[in-house]
Amino acid sequence: MPTVPPASKPAPRAAVDVTALLERGRTLATPVLRSAVDRLAPPMDTVAAYHFGWIDAAGNPADGDGGKAVRPALAVLSAEVTGAGPEVGVPGAVAVELVHNFSLLHDDLMDGDEQRRHRDTVWKVHGPAQAILVGDALFALAGEVLLELGTVDAGRATRRLTTATRALIDGQAQDISYEHRDRVSVEECLEMEGNKTGALLAASSSIGAVLGGADDATADALERYGYHLGLAFQAVDDLLGIWGDPDATGKQTWSDLRQRKKSLPVVAALAAGGPASERLGDILAADAKSSDFANFSEEEFAARAALIEEAGGREWTADEARRQHTIAIEALDAVDMPGRVRDSFTALADFVVVRKR
Repeated sequence: MPTVPPASKPAPRAAVDVTALLERGRTLATPVLRSAVDRLAPPMDTVAAYHFGWIDAAGNPADGDGGKAVRPALAVLSAEVTGAGPEVGVPGAVAVELVHNFSLLHDDLMDGDEQRRHRDTVWKVHGPAQAILVGDALFALAGEVLLELGTVDAGRATRRLTTATRALIDGQAQDISYEHRDRVSVEECLEMEGNKTGALLAASSSIGAVLGGADDATADALERYGYHLGLAFQAVDDLLGIWGDPDATGKQTWSDLRQRKKSLPVVAALAAGGPASERLGDILAADAKSSDFANFSEEEFAARAALIEEAGGREWTADEARRQHTIAIEALDAVDMPGRVRDSFTALADFVVVRKR
């Protein structure tokens, strides 16, 4: 089932092969990413290789799912805004992937997630200590990859990436704290998701341009595109976190409900008012005090998802994904760039809103 109803999908635009865009980013970034990971001391190099899907738990070569590669695609595409070749954006693409995966390693441990990309998570296979250490090491490598370029623009790019990383960490801290609160406002949830997801996509959308010599006004406009794209991306993720197909997402059914996450559908449903909203609030408040929550049946989680939908949380979140998508596209109007590059940015934004995983 599509996340956004077909009638509400973004209107067709100039034909762009999004799969090719994503694959280009992955192909350009992966050799440099592997080289960076090879610098890590054993066993962190092996643990990182497992996380990226390059080897299996026994150390044998593997061709695992390395994720959608949206961030590397944006980074190399943004270099072309300046007229540079996509390869100029490769160090930025690698740096944002390292930061993104640092956050995944730590988030999986903090959230207790046992599966990612249809495989056991690093902390489940190699233990919590290795998940923490390898995450820290990837974050350090991100700065190294950029600063080794030795240019003024590399310094500018590093500053933007470190600012985004701090916001990402703020967002994760907010996310965890919200799990222990009875109520979170829609505004608080959007702020958290802007930090946790929007900030790094903002950096991804501008970092290649910065490495290509773009001025701050251009980089800021590209960051606005990426920030609002991140909010659209996270809204779709929140829908998938409740109603996504486990075969596509690689996570458990009702995964966000199992973790008591105050995601956008939940927060919007609680804020809506009305009988379903009030009933949902009572149930979630009782859940927070339940000692048997971990043993709830599929039917019990399904009933909570149905209440969220009845209260309007699912529809509101799908509408918000589309709204943020529109704001992202409008941000591109402030940037003078080749039409082909603009169409590619737009196609990537469309992909984020209509994706199924």
